[in-house]
Amino acid sequence: MDTCPPDSTCPVPKSCFEAARSFAAGDAPASVFAADLDGDDDADLAVANYWPDNVSVLKNNGDGTFAPAVNYAVGDAPISVFAADLDGDNDADLAVANVGPDNVSVLKNNGDGTFAPAVNYATEFDPVSVFAADLDGDGDADLAVANALTDNVSVLKNNGDGTFAARVSYAAGDGPISVFAADLDGDNDADLAVANDVSNNVSLLRNNGVGTFAAAVTYAAGVTPRSVFAADLDGDNDADLAVANEGSDNVSVLKNNGDGTFAAAVNYAAGDGPYSVFAADLGGDNDADLAVANRYSANVSVLLNNGDGTLAAAENYAAGSYPRSVFAADLDGDNDADLAVANEASDNVSVLINCGVCRRDAYGDVNDDGIALTVADAVLLSRVLSGQEPPSPSIYQGDLNGDCVIDSLDAMLFSCYFVHGMSCFAQYPVPTCCSPTVCICPCHGDPQCDSVTNVQDVVQTVNVAFRGSAPVFDPQCPYERTDVNCDHYSTVQDVVKVVNVAFRGANSATEFWDPCAP
Repeated sequence: MDTCPPDSTCPVPKSCFEAARSFAAGDAPASVFAADLDGDDDADLAVANYWPDNVSVLKNNGDGTFAPAVNYAVGDAPISVFAADLDGDNDADLAVANVGPDNVSVLKNNGDGTFAPAVNYATEFDPVSVFAADLDGDGDADLAVANALTDNVSVLKNNGDGTFAARVSYAAGDGPISVFAADLDGDNDADLAVANDVSNNVSLLRNNGVGTFAAAVTYAAGVTPRSVFAADLDGDNDADLAVANEGSDNVSVLKNNGDGTFAAAVNYAAGDGPYSVFAADLGGDNDADLAVANRYSANVSVLLNNGDGTLAAAENYAAGSYPRSVFAADLDGDNDADLAVANEASDNVSVLINCGVCRRDAYGDVNDDGIALTVADAVLLSRVLSGQEPPSPSIYQGDLNGDCVIDSLDAMLFSCYFVHGMSCFAQYPVPTCCSPTVCICPCHGDPQCDSVTNVQDVVQTVNVAFRGSAPVFDPQCPYERTDVNCDHYSTVQDVVKVVNVAFRGANSATEFWDPCAP
């Protein structure tokens, strides 16, 4: 029995998400946030809807599906929503930035996921992003608001009961459009990072420890940065920055030097018009990957972390029309991070369920030629399984079920994926998104592959079994076409099976091996 080689050559994670399921929100949803709003320990959704001037609450049914939206009025043109315990009663309230009246609405949770009428607090002009965090160190959640037209950030301190003091504003860059609060300089208070879409940079405003902020220091990002997120991307226990750049179709990663200063941006391609970025462990390997909503390509890019803050190439998953905001949270209760996407033009939220740790496309490249799932890979896998060829390190790329053993289950998965062109290799049993629904080996037991099992097939099977003729491998099955019973050899038992089908009326569906049978 083969065992796994060192971890460096064992399978590595790959993202895997089911096809998006859509749930109606309001008109032109611009922002989505996931949190337990009704106290039942699953993640519900709050969605800011730009045109009907309201916020939709979609309660989770407990399995990642959602009840119909219930809407709550806020100010004109709500564009950003954030859920946090604002009044200290241990449930999640809502803060909403409203572009029209230049204010923030606060909706207190009644404790059951319904909300009291909005109370509004003035900001500067064109508030486009709101973030709740304890900015002044008194144990309650204050608000930071990015104001696009006045080039600043407003800080509204919590009075301790979910009401807020008058704003105090701090200059940022030109066109601040996204704000994120995190401890960026390691002094245990929440600093502010702000993406500025006109000046193409990110502003860092350090907290003085009491909820006031030092003058902004700016770092270049990509073209038209629309969203900023702070997370430890390189595993050194400080907060780095990820920035979605709409104008340059990429994501900038700015690594923290450990003191709240940042190295130059490194850019990674995303989709068309990246508008929102979120960092979470999407690949199941305990580092922070990135999800990016691409407004113009109607999809979400997942960029897996290589473990050091560098990112693998984007893997794209379809969402709705004009996806504008993405949020990662465990929506179906299976302890991995799913995605919720607010789609501005299709008036809904797409939910993409994470179907577990899958394998990179290289797994299936058994002969290590750089191309996965080829006939040559099937041949080598079959030869190793039958003992005709010794395993090599690359054969572990044929360990498709991730159990570190090369066996018939891997052959089964290889066959199914080969038939359907799947590139998502998962640990066994196969997650929903990777499961083939129909798997066939159309030429298995039909060496001539003419869709009829007849005397010519019997002759060819006999020739391989008894006369030393070269076997013929099925391009859609990791077995020889004449190895009907799939024991890795062409023998008299295979001849008997082919004879039974050709001359005795046996049903090939039952006589021949089904690669997807239990």
